[in-house]
Amino acid sequence: MKKLICITGPTGSGKTNAAIQLAIHYQTEILSFDSRQFYHEMQIGTAPPSSEELNLVHHHFIHCRSIHDEYNASTYADDALSLLKKLFETHDLVIMVGGSGLYLRAVIDGFSQIPASNPIIRQALNNKLEMEGLDSLQNELLQADPIYYQQVDIYNPARLIRALEVIRDTGKPYSEALKNKSKKHHNFTPLIFMLNPRREVLYKSLNQRVDKMMQEGLVDEAKRLFPFRSAPPLQTVGYKELFMYLDGEYSLEESIDKIKQHTRNYAKRQITWFKKMQPELWPTHIQQAIERIDMFNQ
Repeated sequence: MKKLICITGPTGSGKTNAAIQLAIHYQTEILSFDSRQFYHEMQIGTAPPSSEELNLVHHHFIHCRSIHDEYNASTYADDALSLLKKLFETHDLVIMVGGSGLYLRAVIDGFSQIPASNPIIRQALNNKLEMEGLDSLQNELLQADPIYYQQVDIYNPARLIRALEVIRDTGKPYSEALKNKSKKHHNFTPLIFMLNPRREVLYKSLNQRVDKMMQEGLVDEAKRLFPFRSAPPLQTVGYKELFMYLDGEYSLEESIDKIKQHTRNYAKRQITWFKKMQPELWPTHIQQAIERIDMFNQ
């Protein structure tokens, strides 16, 4: 049976380096399931692999889409499974790495059978967002579906609106809809590893990474993307706070502080999400991971 080695964990936990080490050892390729890194316009704020890292191993789904494209977990799952079928013709093992749990689950478990969009409800929610602000959507979701509230990026209005749209349309929690999978049968067996550094180590790393992004020109990148700030991919940590700075709502210092705070909050929600997938914890040394993989499914 073919092996799909999935490396997950919160943002800033070292997933990219772990995946590259494994890919080099097994002479294989890497699929990213980090939905923030799909878009070629977002070069700095998504912390993609460096050009040197991309040259070490063949990566897929990095900077492969435009922010103007419509791309979601269901479409990604179709694309990823099609690619995996081809890769497994020449490889016994393939690596997946990323921090977007919904996209990984769509590949492994099948995508949820969620009701189609309801334009009337969606417009009402967009009006609520415009008139009452993001807090109003967050509070409604917390009351209607506290389970999904703990998993979702609560600073992403597109995700909040989609969940609330389904809740209002069906009268049921969105988390319940996510459980209704269209089960897929694969020619591979997944093994999921999770990197989970100590909280103080992770938070220090995240703060340093934000400072590094600012030095690399994240403000200038945000300025270039500002005219397109309503695009769904840009409703994410790092860009939204800088757009508010460019709008005069925050000082630059306040914006940076908010990015760090929201990044830490996002990392905590990622940890909650991935723990529910019951992954194996990433071992202390890469050699231990290799030994576990070699034993897997023997």
